[in-house]
Amino acid sequence: MSVALTPRRTFALVAGVERYGISHHWNLRGPARDALRFAHWLTGPGQVPAANVRLLLSPLDDPARLDWTASPGLAELRSAYRPATEANAKSALLEELPQCDGDLLWIFWAGHGYLGRDGELMLPCADAGPGQIRHLNLDSALRWWRTDLVKHRRFPLQAALVDACRVDAPRDTRWNFGRSDYGGGATVPGRRQFRLYASREGEPAQNDAEGGAGRFTEALLAELGDRSVSEGVTGLPRAARRIHRAFQDQRERGEGWQLPQFLVDRDWDASSFLDDGLHGPALPRAARLDQTGWDGLGRLFEGRALPRCAYEAYAWAFKEAGCATPAQHGLPADSLLDVVADLDERQGGRGGMPLAVPFVHYLADRAGRPGDSAGGLGDPNWAARLAQWVGATRERLSLPVLRPPPGPARQAVLHVRLESPPGGEDGLLARMWLRGERTRHVWESEGSPVSPAAVHAELLRQLALSADGPGASDGSGQTSEAIGRIEFHVPYEMLETDFDQWPVPRRGPGGRTRPLGMRYEVVVRCPQEREDTRTEWRAKWRWMQAQGGRHPDTVRVVEDPDVTDALGVQLGARTAPACVLGHASAARTEALLEAILEGGVPAAVWQRGGGAPADGLPARLSPEALPGAPAVLGLPARVREVRQAAAGDGAEGADRLVLLWDDPDDTIDLRSLL
Repeated sequence: MSVALTPRRTFALVAGVERYGISHHWNLRGPARDALRFAHWLTGPGQVPAANVRLLLSPLDDPARLDWTASPGLAELRSAYRPATEANAKSALLEELPQCDGDLLWIFWAGHGYLGRDGELMLPCADAGPGQIRHLNLDSALRWWRTDLVKHRRFPLQAALVDACRVDAPRDTRWNFGRSDYGGGATVPGRRQFRLYASREGEPAQNDAEGGAGRFTEALLAELGDRSVSEGVTGLPRAARRIHRAFQDQRERGEGWQLPQFLVDRDWDASSFLDDGLHGPALPRAARLDQTGWDGLGRLFEGRALPRCAYEAYAWAFKEAGCATPAQHGLPADSLLDVVADLDERQGGRGGMPLAVPFVHYLADRAGRPGDSAGGLGDPNWAARLAQWVGATRERLSLPVLRPPPGPARQAVLHVRLESPPGGEDGLLARMWLRGERTRHVWESEGSPVSPAAVHAELLRQLALSADGPGASDGSGQTSEAIGRIEFHVPYEMLETDFDQWPVPRRGPGGRTRPLGMRYEVVVRCPQEREDTRTEWRAKWRWMQAQGGRHPDTVRVVEDPDVTDALGVQLGARTAPACVLGHASAARTEALLEAILEGGVPAAVWQRGGGAPADGLPARLSPEALPGAPAVLGLPARVREVRQAAAGDGAEGADRLVLLWDDPDDTIDLRSLL
C-alpha cells in the first residue's frame, strides 16, 4: 500500500440506529452495541484518537447502560457522541471530517437500509418520520468523497462497512424518502474506496435481537480482532473474502441465507478485485427442467390464472429445497409458466432439487382439497395431472423424495348475517352459520325482526359452545368447533357498527367482560352491495391471494384529498390495490366507503368516526420492524393484536379500528331472511 497508515491520520464516522421516530415497529436491538464495539476496536487495538471518531448513537435503552469501559478512547466518546439524526450524519460526514487532514476514512453504519429507485443505498436516521424519512444517501456521499471537495492529498483510502438490509424501499406514498443528492466536484484520480455490505441487493441483513448484535458485525469484528488500524485496513480484502466464505458455508449448511458483498473496482494496490470471482466451495447446482418437463407444464398451465395459493407454493418451494426465499415482495411474474421459469433459473438446494418441482407439488396438494376448505382449490382432475407430472419428473431426473406440503391453517368462522326489515320495522333479521370442517346453519331469527341485544345474546351462546371445546353439543345433536373469527355480513349503512366492542364474558372469576374484538378476530363484510362489481371483487381478491398479499401495490393509503367522485373508478380500474387503508376524516368516510365498494376492493381498514393514528395505519398494522404495507393476509389477526395491545398501552384509536374483509370465495348464496 502506497500510504503509510498511522492511527493519528485515521478518521471515522461510526453510527448505530436502534430507535426511529417514524414508528416503534422500526425499532431494533443491536446496532448501537455494534457501533460501540467497532468504535472500541478503532480506539482500542486500532489506537485511533477518540477525537478522530464521530460517533452517532440512537439506542433503545438508556445510553448509560451501554458498555463504555472497554477502552479509554471509548470512555472519552461517552460525552462526545451525538444522536444519529440526518443533520448530525450530514454534518459529520460532509462538513467536519472533510476538513480533517487524514489518509484513511472509515464509515461504519448499523441499522435499517433501503434501496431507492436508482439503486442508491438509503440509511434511515433516528429522526425519520412518516412525512419524510430522513436518511443518509450513502452512494451519493461516497461519490462526493471522491471529488475535489475533499482536498486532493487527503483521504486517498476510504472504507465503508454497512450492517444493514438492502431491500427495495416501500412504494407507499406515506413512506417518503424524497431525494438526497449531495452533488460534488471533479473526481480526484487515485482515491480508493472499499465497500463491504452485510447483504446483497434485495436481501435483508440478519440481526440477533437476543444477543444484541448483527451477524455481519460479529464476523467483521472477529476478523479485525486485536489488529492495529494499519493491519486491519491492509487485511480488509482478505477479511472480506473470509467473511464471504463463512456466510457461504452457513448457506450450504442451511444455517443462514444472508451473503455479504463487497463492491470495489480495484484492490488497495489497484489490482482487479470483485467478489463475484471468488474461488472456494460453490453452492450446489440443482438440475434444470428438461424439455419433457417444460412441455408437460405448458399443457398443465394452459389457460390457467395464478391460483390463490401461488405465493404459498413459491415460498414453500425454497424452504423444501433448502434455499432462502427471495426478499422481493410477491411473485416474480404474473403467469404460472413465468413463475416456474424464475424458479428454474435460481440456485437449487443441497439435495439438487429443482425449485419448480416442489412448487408444482404444492399446487397438486391444494388442487386436490375441496374448494370450500381452507386453502383448497377444488380441482381433483388438475391435482391428479400435476401429481403425475411431479412423479414422472422425479423419476426421470433422479430427484429425491418430496415431503407432503403442510396442511392449511384451520379455524372455525362464525358468520352473522344481518338485514334491515324491508317494512322499516324495528330490529334486525338475522342468521348465523358456522364454517369449519363443513358448513352448517346454527341459528335464524325465523323471519321476525329481533333486537341487536337478541343477536348479541345468541352470539354469546354460540361462543360459549365453542369455548367448551370441540365436540360440545348445543342440545340438538350438533357439535361445536373452536371459533377463531366472527364475520358480520351487513348492509352498507351498518359498516361502522361497533361489533368489535360488544362485551363478552371475561375468562376466569369476577364476571367482568372484554370487548369481542380483543378475544376474536372480528371483521365486517358487505357482499350484498357487490352485485355490480362482482368481477372486480373476485379478481382483486384472487390476485391478492396469489401474491400472498406481498405485492408492493397491494395496499393503497387514501387520505381526504384522494376521496373524489372518481376514486371508485380509479380503485376498480386494475387488480391493484386490493386493500385500502383509510386516513379520511369523519366528513369523508362515507364517500370513502362508497368508493371502496364501487371499486370492488375486498379489504380495507379505517377508524370508526374518521381520522388516523398519529403514526399512520401502515405503521400501526405492520407486524415487522420494517416500514411499508402490513402483511395483508394476516390483517384479521393483526387488527386483533393491535386491539389487545391497546388495552395495555392505551394506543390511540385502536378501539375504533374497522376491518372490511370480504372474501368472495367464502360466501353462501342464501335466500332472503324474509
